[in-house]
Amino acid sequence: MKTRLIFCAVAVIAFGLYAFNTIKLGAIMGQVAPVASVNSALLVSGADTLKVLPVQGIFKFTNLKQGVYSLIIKGNAPYKDFVLKNVAVKDSATTNVGKIVMQP
Repeated sequence: MKTRLIFCAVAVIAFGLYAFNTIKLGAIMGQVAPVASVNSALLVSGADTLKVLPVQGIFKFTNLKQGVYSLIIKGNAPYKDFVLKNVAVKDSATTNVGKIVMQP
């Protein structure tokens, strides 16, 4: 009886760990040129906003839930802000938006 109870407990724990382990998160990355044109990169979803500071013009948002986001690149003067809407993120995938050339 004890063996059966222990087996059931182990099975429940294993199932629970597997169930929580199947949730995979995505990412969005890209590059901004010229490097000195960018101040920060923002990612907006509903009322939530994430901010990263690009390094050498490269930015990456990680641990994102599947969904659709808006990407805003804040430009340093005299460069204008850049907005890219409807950036899709899928589970376990990185969406690369490519190279963004900022306009003065």
